[in-house]
Amino acid sequence: MILADVRIGLGYDRHRLEEGRKLVIGGVDIPHHKGLRGHSDGDLLCHVIMDALLGAADLGEIGLLFPDTNPEYKDADSLKLLEDVGGRLKANGCKVVNIDCVIIAQEPKLSSYYDEMKRKVSSALEILPRQVRLKAKTGENLGWVGSGEGMEAFCTALVEVSGG
Repeated sequence: MILADVRIGLGYDRHRLEEGRKLVIGGVDIPHHKGLRGHSDGDLLCHVIMDALLGAADLGEIGLLFPDTNPEYKDADSLKLLEDVGGRLKANGCKVVNIDCVIIAQEPKLSSYYDEMKRKVSSALEILPRQVRLKAKTGENLGWVGSGEGMEAFCTALVEVSGG
């Protein structure tokens, strides 16, 4: 029996919330009085997915590929960056098996947006929505996430690599 070459990657990100920005998570505009600060659109879900996939495929990290020192990425659509990462994986013989993400946010509640986020993320990566797993937790009113100052996210990705 031949076992597939599968690799796991881990992504982590956190962003402060601030007035005057729209809140975008997983490519979805979510009504809220604050948005995530970032050089791009601040979409921390797309960011953790990209880092997890890049790590699993040994293709670097988003800070190196899309540096915040490059004006080209100012206010960039993170779903477009995710599409780019998906293309890099394909070009290097990598296939996404699944991704599993946790978003930590005191507010707003995110579960009603999961289906739309999964559709957008899976479309950007050209995978099935069932290959994207999303969960959200609150900060339990503890620390800077619990006080509503920001959000965090984690993602694990399983990638099959052809050609070893």
